Amino acid sequence: MPAAPEPSAKRRWAISSVDVVDVFVYVVVLNLAAEYLPKVVAETFTLSLLSAVLLKVVLEVVLAIKDRVKARFKAAASAAGKSLAALSLWLLMVGSKFVILELIALVFGDAVSLGNFWSVTALIVVLMLARTGVRRLLSSGSRQVSAGSGQLD
Repeated sequence: MPAAPEPSAKRRWAISSVDVVDVFVYVVVLNLAAEYLPKVVAETFTLSLLSAVLLKVVLEVVLAIKDRVKARFKAAASAAGKSLAALSLWLLMVGSKFVILELIALVFGDAVSLGNFWSVTALIVVLMLARTGVRRLLSSGSRQVSAGSGQLD
């Protein structure tokens, strides 16, 4: 009889409602960017949805790596260790933009474009801010519902 997978491993690959909301937020931001910024192109809604899913996956991987690098920075005892961790963090933050640009080009070709380094950097900042804002909005709404009689105040 095979052993059941660890709950943490199963949970790591499960899609949560937070992930779905993040993708929806990314779709809205991507489509607004495509509408107002000439360098950002998504030829169809389906392509913007698929691009949002790709961005979600890549950004989650980048955030996980960033957390590991930050932990190494905090754990480093020497100045050289802290400098190396800081350099690694900087390379990750800059390099991830190029990875995103190349992945989008590889997967979608000319049908989707996020522009150049600066436009994708601005887009990612807006994506992260919008994601944080929506998460806070939804979490404060759920606290109001659970604290009250089931109705929003």
